[in-house]
Amino acid sequence: MARMRQRTRTRLAGRSPQLREVPPMAYEITDNPLRGVEAKQSTNGHYGIFDQGAQVWSWQPDGTEPVIWMSAKSWFAEGQPIRGGVPICFPWFGPGRNGDLYPMHGFARLQNWHMSDVKDTLDRDGRFIVEYTLNESMTGDQAQWPYPYKASFQAKFTPEYLGLELRVENVGTEEIVFDEALHTYLHVGDVSRVSISGLEGATYLDKVSGAEAEVQSGDLTITAETDRVYASTGEVVIHDPALGRDLIVSKSGSAQTVVWNPWVDKAAAMPDFGDDEWHQMLCVEAANALDEPVVLRPGEVHCLKQRITLA
Repeated sequence: MARMRQRTRTRLAGRSPQLREVPPMAYEITDNPLRGVEAKQSTNGHYGIFDQGAQVWSWQPDGTEPVIWMSAKSWFAEGQPIRGGVPICFPWFGPGRNGDLYPMHGFARLQNWHMSDVKDTLDRDGRFIVEYTLNESMTGDQAQWPYPYKASFQAKFTPEYLGLELRVENVGTEEIVFDEALHTYLHVGDVSRVSISGLEGATYLDKVSGAEAEVQSGDLTITAETDRVYASTGEVVIHDPALGRDLIVSKSGSAQTVVWNPWVDKAAAMPDFGDDEWHQMLCVEAANALDEPVVLRPGEVHCLKQRITLA
C-alpha cells in the first residue's frame, strides 16, 4: 500500500500544471467487518465492496456526501443480510412470486462470491473496477432453484458515476426462469423533501395498499411507507434539495424500477434498521421480478446494468 501511494505522488508531480490533479487514492483487501476491497482518497473519497453477495457498500466521490446508504444497525455477520449498499437479489425477489421462498431476495446475497479481477487506475483517474463470479458449485444444493448457471458482477467506481452490471448465463440443458434486482440504497438528506422524476405515466404495483395498476401522476414524493414496482425501463432522477444534488439512475436490461422507503413503523420493526434512519435513505433499483421475470434458454445470457451518476 505504501508503494501505491508513493507512485501516486511521483506521477502527480510530473504532470503538466494545466491538468487537474487527482488526489492520491489506493486500494487494499480488507476483512473488517467482512472480507472485501476498499479504496480511500486523501480527503473523504471512498469506494467499498464486500465479497459476501458481491455487495457494494460505499461510493463517495472525493469532496461529497456518501451516495450509497448503510444502516448503522446492520449485523455485518457471515451468512446474514447486509442492510444497505447494493444487495444483489437473485434468483428471486422478496419471497418470490408465490411468497414462499427463503431467504428473502434469494441466496446469492448471502454467498461469498469469488473476486475474479481488480483493475486499478486510481492514481491516474480515480477509477476502480472489481469483478466477481458465482455458480452452482459455489452455492451448493438449492432445492428451491436447482439449476446450473454462471453469474458475474462488475462494479465500476469512478469520481463521476457508479456502474453496476450483473450477467447470468444458463449453462444447463433446460430453460430457467428467475428474478433479479440491484437493490440500491441511496443516501439522501431528507427523504420527505426528495422528488423523483422520470416515472410519470408509468403503471405500478403498490405493495403497501395492494393496488395493482396505479398510474404515476407527476413526480413521485415520499410521504408515507412506500413500496412500489413500476413498469418502467427509463432513467429516473432523484432531486435532493437537502444535499443540493441530483442523482441520475439509468439502466438497461430492466423492465421495472422499484422504489422503497419503510417510513416510521416498518423501520422500527426491523432489528437491523435504526428507528430514525428512514429519514436519510431511499431505495431506487433496477429489477426484473414478479410478472417480469427473466427467461433464459440453454446457452443464453442476460445482462442487467445500472448506473448512478452524481449531478
